[in-house]
Amino acid sequence: MSDLFAKIIARARELEADTARFLCDMVRVPSLSCGEKGVVDVIVKEMRAAGFDEVRVDGLGSVIGRIGSGPRVVAFDAHIDTVDTGDLKAWRFHPFEPKVEGGKVWGRGTVDQEGGMASMVAAGRIIRELGLGRGLTVLFAGTVMEEDCDGLCWQYLICEEKIRPELVVITEPTNLNIYRGHRGRMEIRVSFSGRSCHGSAPERGDNAIYKAARCALEIEKLNTRLASDPFLGKGTVTISQATSSSPSLCAVADGATLHLDRRLTKGETKESAVAEVRDAAARAGLSGGDFKVEVLTYDEKAYTGLVYPTEKYYPTWTLDETSPYLVRAREVYRGLFDREPLVDKWTFSTNGVAIAGMHGIPCIGLGPGNEVHAHAPNEACPLEHLSGAAAFYAGLVETLDREGR
Repeated sequence: MSDLFAKIIARARELEADTARFLCDMVRVPSLSCGEKGVVDVIVKEMRAAGFDEVRVDGLGSVIGRIGSGPRVVAFDAHIDTVDTGDLKAWRFHPFEPKVEGGKVWGRGTVDQEGGMASMVAAGRIIRELGLGRGLTVLFAGTVMEEDCDGLCWQYLICEEKIRPELVVITEPTNLNIYRGHRGRMEIRVSFSGRSCHGSAPERGDNAIYKAARCALEIEKLNTRLASDPFLGKGTVTISQATSSSPSLCAVADGATLHLDRRLTKGETKESAVAEVRDAAARAGLSGGDFKVEVLTYDEKAYTGLVYPTEKYYPTWTLDETSPYLVRAREVYRGLFDREPLVDKWTFSTNGVAIAGMHGIPCIGLGPGNEVHAHAPNEACPLEHLSGAAAFYAGLVETLDREGR
């Protein structure tokens, strides 16, 4: 395999400039969640030019490119939506006017995570040119709506499109390391009820904001007590938004809400997380009639017009250290780069919450760029990461295919 690995990595480097060009083409087309149609068109054109056997768009709007038609199915995933720009004053250039400079591609989405999409298509070219993975069906999915609702796109692919690969490689940024899991997450809303009255006599009412404030302090304490795992780290909870309602600004608030971002480590569940919030409210001196705890639902409309609702609970997942897929990934990494890979985890969440967390399909991660630049101004992805990731994807396809012969 050493000669083949050398050919793979040499070809990936030869394609580096074209891979960067494709990444720039995607960055120029803003693709916020539920508005990805323009960038899907760019990707469809690129996949067809690369000679993919099939390119199609599913009902939710994700683009799926196929190479091969073997009985074993392996998939690669890159979400193609991005977050917005934030304060443009924080950028040294316009985020949707990409540039190649200093050995990097600069622009919104280069790291999170259109860089992974660019490397996937480059890998597809290499697989076709070198005749790799002949016994496999290899799917390259450019998925939608991940920034709004991670995993929804794969819930659709698995449940509606009936796609169930033996392995999915997640191309979210890993700094070109191998990742094997991350914490889960959920979005919880705590609503507090009160009784309004004129603000000149607040004792006549029951202020919902005070209830929310007492509960908020208990949630802050809850965060310090949450469980921890040696690999995934500690579970966390934070209040990301607080709102209130009243008849006027001269009245006691009759309603208040706290929006919680809850990150779940190994062993924590939806039920245990909700119970902990209820306990925090009780510790704040609130009774059942004072508050309501609910896990939220995502029901936004895709750019195709489809609404595919899901609960905002995204389970924790890990790939076991002894998994044969991780063993093969390590072998490929050493063969291509002549060094031992760092095997780690993401801090944030990915589509793996649905693929592995909900449906038990093994996942590994390797992607270009460093996750610390995700959602940040002046986002940039190294060129050598784009070619390195492409080489890894192609090498892994051939290694998995040879293993099954």
